[in-house]
Amino acid sequence: MSPDSVRLLNGSSLCSGRLEVKSNQSWSSVCEADFDQQDAEVVCRELGCGPPSVLQGALYGEVEAPVWSKEFQCGGHESALLDCRSSGSARNSCSPGKAVGLTCSEPYDIRLEGGASRCDGRLEIKHLGEWRPVDGSDWILNEAAVFCKHLNCSSVVSVEVRDNSFYNQTWFLNQGCVRSRSDLRACAASGFTYSILLLTCSAKQHTAGP
Repeated sequence: MSPDSVRLLNGSSLCSGRLEVKSNQSWSSVCEADFDQQDAEVVCRELGCGPPSVLQGALYGEVEAPVWSKEFQCGGHESALLDCRSSGSARNSCSPGKAVGLTCSEPYDIRLEGGASRCDGRLEIKHLGEWRPVDGSDWILNEAAVFCKHLNCSSVVSVEVRDNSFYNQTWFLNQGCVRSRSDLRACAASGFTYSILLLTCSAKQHTAGP
């Protein structure tokens, strides 16, 4: 599925605006009645933003035709809105003021340092105002993929643990929490370790098109 299947228009950034969904090369507005908080969590994650902070109709302009005809039924854990189940509500119009307006929090303070590109290097998180590397113990590709997505990179290429000769002040991340929470910083606990996580993601390929 293309990562370019949702967008937020007329907002102040990539992370806010009136929601539109792309299908068959055309964009559709989404009716507020067919969209809820769990759906919003998926959209914010798909866009590489933080969790939703405001979900309200008509914040970013009125409905524009065409209107998406199905009700989204996301569990909140999906990585893309079009991966969610949907029911055919056969809606072809939407009352004025009822188009979904969504504000996600801004992207996380997450970076990959010291690598060959912005999608490669030592994983660091800014939490409680402080940048620290992430403890490298027990990481698997599924959890690391969450960070590639938040960094607006593509799939995981490799996960590596580097053991240093000196003790690092790090963030320990609960992997189960990383899989289930939209706010990754809520998964972080302070600690010291010799091992840090190196992550390489593939960069997204930008292709021309509508």
